[in-house]
Amino acid sequence: MASIKKFQVTIDCADPVRLARFWCEVLGYVIPAEDEDEDPATVQYFGCVDPTGEGPRVLFQRVPEGKVVKNRVHLDVRAGTGLVGDERLAVLTAERDRLVALGAVCDKVLLADGENESCINMRDIEGNEFCLD
Repeated sequence: MASIKKFQVTIDCADPVRLARFWCEVLGYVIPAEDEDEDPATVQYFGCVDPTGEGPRVLFQRVPEGKVVKNRVHLDVRAGTGLVGDERLAVLTAERDRLVALGAVCDKVLLADGENESCINMRDIEGNEFCLD
């Protein structure tokens, strides 16, 4: 059996178009041209893709229930890859500030402790947890 190399991340939400546009800004993704003219009020699924084709497609699907508990799976946005110490924290903080301006919420800044590097726990515009790492 061949190993699977491509996958899609699907996120349940109340407003697929709004959440997809938020995550496009976070990840540098784009809305596929065929989806651009969808009616936000009626669309059930709405996706965004990595314009380089390297990252996974992210699909947002409308569900009737709201978010109630902590996510069992979350995205780590790798803004500080390869950086350490103050340089890493400065990059993560700048990215946090950019995402807060888009509507994200910062939950907690976890500072480097000698074993782990700094990261920032956040929530998107519908309350889904993610990390800046």
